[in-house]
Amino acid sequence: MDHPTIRRSSSSSALHTAEPWPITPFNRLFAPIYLLAVLALLYRHVTNLLLLLPATSSPSSFITTLALLIADVVLAFMWATTQVFRMNPIRRREMVENLNDVVGGERSELLPGLDVFICTADPHKEPPMGVVNTALSVLAYDYPRDRLAVYVSDDGGSALTLFAFVEAAKFARRWLPFCERNGVVERNPVAYFELASGAHPVSGEVEELKNMYESMKHKVEHVVETGKVDDQYIDGPKEQEAFGKWTHHFTKQNHPTFIQILLDSNRDKDVDGHVLPNLIYVSREKSTTSPHHFKAGALNVLLRVSAAMTNQPIVLTLDCDMYSNDPGTARRAMCYFCDPNLGPESSAYLQFPQKYRGINKNDIYAGEYQRLFQIQAMGFDGLRGPNHVGTGCFFRRRAFFGPPSSPVKPELAELGHDHVVKGESIGSDSLLELAHKVAGCNYENQTDWGSKIGYRYGSLVEDYYTGYRLHCEGWKSVFCCPKRAAFMGDAPISLVDMLNQQKRWDIGLLEVAFSKFSTLTYGVKSSAGFLMGFGYCQFAFWPSWSIPLMVYSFLPQLALLNQVHIFPKATEAWFWLYPFLFLGAYVQDMLDFTIVGGTLQRWWSDQRIWLLRGLTCHLFGSIEYFLKFLGIAATFNVTSKVIDEEQSKRYDQGIFEFGVHSPMFVPPTVAALISLLALVQGLAVLAIRGGGLADAPLLQLLVAGFGVVNGWPIYEAVALRSDNGRMPVKTVVVSVALAWACYVAASNFVFK
Repeated sequence: MDHPTIRRSSSSSALHTAEPWPITPFNRLFAPIYLLAVLALLYRHVTNLLLLLPATSSPSSFITTLALLIADVVLAFMWATTQVFRMNPIRRREMVENLNDVVGGERSELLPGLDVFICTADPHKEPPMGVVNTALSVLAYDYPRDRLAVYVSDDGGSALTLFAFVEAAKFARRWLPFCERNGVVERNPVAYFELASGAHPVSGEVEELKNMYESMKHKVEHVVETGKVDDQYIDGPKEQEAFGKWTHHFTKQNHPTFIQILLDSNRDKDVDGHVLPNLIYVSREKSTTSPHHFKAGALNVLLRVSAAMTNQPIVLTLDCDMYSNDPGTARRAMCYFCDPNLGPESSAYLQFPQKYRGINKNDIYAGEYQRLFQIQAMGFDGLRGPNHVGTGCFFRRRAFFGPPSSPVKPELAELGHDHVVKGESIGSDSLLELAHKVAGCNYENQTDWGSKIGYRYGSLVEDYYTGYRLHCEGWKSVFCCPKRAAFMGDAPISLVDMLNQQKRWDIGLLEVAFSKFSTLTYGVKSSAGFLMGFGYCQFAFWPSWSIPLMVYSFLPQLALLNQVHIFPKATEAWFWLYPFLFLGAYVQDMLDFTIVGGTLQRWWSDQRIWLLRGLTCHLFGSIEYFLKFLGIAATFNVTSKVIDEEQSKRYDQGIFEFGVHSPMFVPPTVAALISLLALVQGLAVLAIRGGGLADAPLLQLLVAGFGVVNGWPIYEAVALRSDNGRMPVKTVVVSVALAWACYVAASNFVFK
């Protein structure tokens, strides 16, 4: 959409600044020193391996040395990709107060229009009231309402979700003017009413709004519980017509396109007589005979439907549970999109970090993903910008249509980023006809959607893949991390849910790693540049952490149980290389974590979960990907059956949740048992034989001890707990049997 020219800003009216991390000089100095140590370790492995090649050498020694070499090569590769984020990380700060000076007034037409996309798929797994709260929080943005449209994609095609938004539209007529008049910051109704309940006395208007909200919530939850929209809740012939379109043939995977305009800024007003933003419900056509490409497909439908109806130049994508936590976020984003000193290619998208409420004190499941959502994003921002992480991201619509220098035109001119929607109502017959057409399940056939236009298909992690492809095309992005979180969501409080989510990511990342657009071959040679492409390898090969973590979780401990030395003794010069490499990596990681506001306790939880992921979701995700590659269907997903209230209570107390049997719990339990046995036996042998530490397998004892310390939650769940979140008996029995099998196999075949 075209806009008048924004006047160039002076230094006194700058819209944003950037400054480097204070730790960057240390990182640049330390990197070559650490690299020399890594090369020395690999040199030692290779020379030892060459010495073991003669036929007279022990096969067990060769296998052990080869396994350690492979593990350390992977660790070296992943460490090298990490250095990309440490070379030039930056912090940004926005001067929102200068925005009006640049665009020419608070409600100036120079502020770009904004289309917001919210995706949901199942009213039973994603409660509609949560989606409603997210939508209300962005409908109430401190932004010109006539330049704001919210599109809700319901991939489940559920009348229950539509009903929730019909009610939300009614509530918005009261909620939006209330927030505006009173300068409310918490514009998610639930968050606001929780905060307001602590105020004494509560005003009559607040009490009335709260009762209105509770009434809406009761009706929506009753409809979801019964699975149908009763006639008593349908208000008027218009709603009757809408809900009458659902038939018993209407299923989640097979239904026609359904688009309902719930609020139209050209006709609808709030209780104070001011226009309301647009609110549009979209359920794309689905058929069991046509591919739907999951969330990426839903987002591309929203891109086309919104292009037909509003075609605003800026697009915000949100997960259904990621609500706005700051009404000024849209204006903050415009500090970059409206900066006349930045070319369009410098801001394909603006990524905010994901932040979560309800995380316990020590974040035992590392649900903040501090490294992924903040540390690495700031590192990328010093190059060409952060990777896309699925939600809380403002896009320049133009970025979805090819490289900056060579745009790709869609098959219909009305879908182009530069198409101007005429002044007619979004509910006009012509616009609705086009919107229904482009939401069809076969519309994308023989088009560039998913390959050159829109969100890209080919990976379960459509966010990572799309951001990566945009960078490869020559676009840049921006990372914005204000003190007050722009968006807030809910992190998993169940360990198995967290691991299953991560496993799905791992499969999607491997789909990118082994595609024709692999970061290792295509990315490093693309317009993104070598460093960006190499940095993207950190994510694409994330599941490869399972290789070294599996080796170091079992091999040193099994060798210790068999009284075999696989590391240098304390009297050898090579001995000191290992503590330097371990402490160097860990201390640097700890500094990265704490400098962005993390605590030492949360850093410890983060590294423990990193170890756990290597033995669970990274391992099983890799197995599932390669089975899928071979055409073998396999899944290790489970559904938690532990009572939610009990889970929540244990989570708040910092207690791990193992209450459901899962194959993913077996490897870390086996590793924990073997580490404990190895440590006990190693210390016992050392005490009985004496002789001091000089000839002792000290490094193996330290590795086993480190495994025991990190495995404490598993020991608790196996032997010390009686609640419903303890380790299931089946998992314990299987783990004990496999631990014994590992010991027997190692004793008879590896270390005999």
